[in-house]
Amino acid sequence: MPDGRFAILDPVSGISGDMLLGALLASGASPEWLRSLPGRLGFPDVTVQISSVDRCGVKATKVDVCLPDGRREQPGHFNSSDDGHAHEHGPHRHIGELIAIVEQARLSPWVRERAVRAFQLLGEAEGRVHGLRADQVPLHEVGAVDALVDIVGAIEGFEQLDITRIYNRPVAVGSGWVRAAHGVMPIPAPATAILLEGIEVGPNGPVLGEATTPTGAVLLRVLSAGTPPARWRAGGAGAWGAGGRNPEDYPNALRLILATAALEAGEVVLLSTDLDDLSPEYLDPLREALFLAGALDVQVWTTQMKKGRPGFRVEVTVAPAEADKATEALFRHSTTAGIRRYRAERVTLARREVEVMTADGAAVRVKVLDGPDGPRVKPEYEDVAELARRTGRPAHEVARDLQLRALRLVSADNAGPVSPKRSHNE
Repeated sequence: MPDGRFAILDPVSGISGDMLLGALLASGASPEWLRSLPGRLGFPDVTVQISSVDRCGVKATKVDVCLPDGRREQPGHFNSSDDGHAHEHGPHRHIGELIAIVEQARLSPWVRERAVRAFQLLGEAEGRVHGLRADQVPLHEVGAVDALVDIVGAIEGFEQLDITRIYNRPVAVGSGWVRAAHGVMPIPAPATAILLEGIEVGPNGPVLGEATTPTGAVLLRVLSAGTPPARWRAGGAGAWGAGGRNPEDYPNALRLILATAALEAGEVVLLSTDLDDLSPEYLDPLREALFLAGALDVQVWTTQMKKGRPGFRVEVTVAPAEADKATEALFRHSTTAGIRRYRAERVTLARREVEVMTADGAAVRVKVLDGPDGPRVKPEYEDVAELARRTGRPAHEVARDLQLRALRLVSADNAGPVSPKRSHNE
């Protein structure tokens, strides 16, 4: 399902369920999908209002979940009461009931598993605070429905975008006090503090009030794999989901960045070994195993070894984080008894990938390097070979024609940025 992209949550102003929903919509998720979600969860009369708002000069998408009588969750309030009993909020639902709703809803296994886990974690955190069993923690009616739509929608929203890898930058929790059912509590609220265990917390900056809610914290727990990769490329400037408050001195909004991995590494590890007892026919499987283990490049050349025996030197370039994995693969898939390892600095040109459509509608991947004298292009070998087999044309002629098409394409696009994996039809 995923196409290689991943998402980075940037909660410098905190995170809540409605902020994440807004960011997902701003990133391309369908508004009609979100408006239909309450009905799929068994609340056909609940509506989702979507609007474009300004947050300190930043355009952001605002999402509000509204009950039939117009009530909605207000910023700065707990979903549950501070003593575990719903006194002044009227009707309420228990966490166990919400889990049952999720389990019976029409959701994919990927979404259902994470949504159920989110409510379990939320119940455990609130239960620790109030001394209740996790499934017996009550949420007032507005908070319960809001939490259902926020949690299920935030998880399913990534599925809508075809993204299952999510990371996050350090999260701001805010400062001051938050109003609960019978008074105020210090920020972060007790349940939020529990849910943030293991998540990197960043400086609050100018953020006042409750920046990260229990719902926002639990979504980080079930969705994020932690710190983003060291090197990546943004697929856009970022989309913003608005919070309920609108302070004057900072944008109360969550930024969601869609990104792709950058294979280049400024610092690399070189692995080198010499082989004289491996049949040459097994060099290709070795090379394939090394690339699967994270190798950036694999070089093989002939050498002369002891007593005049012919051999091969295998040199692997790999990012430091993948060096151990590549070392293990080199031991496992070759006959070597020892590997030399040393660090090196690598300088590379910025690169990206575009797709060129051929006359018969086939998409061919083309690598583009931004050189000091202009773009350099190279069609992907596998795509060229497949096109040559299908058309009966010589592969070198196919590659030459595709290179000319790609050069015209990227030269025309130099007036503006080219998005990764952009598709063009000439």
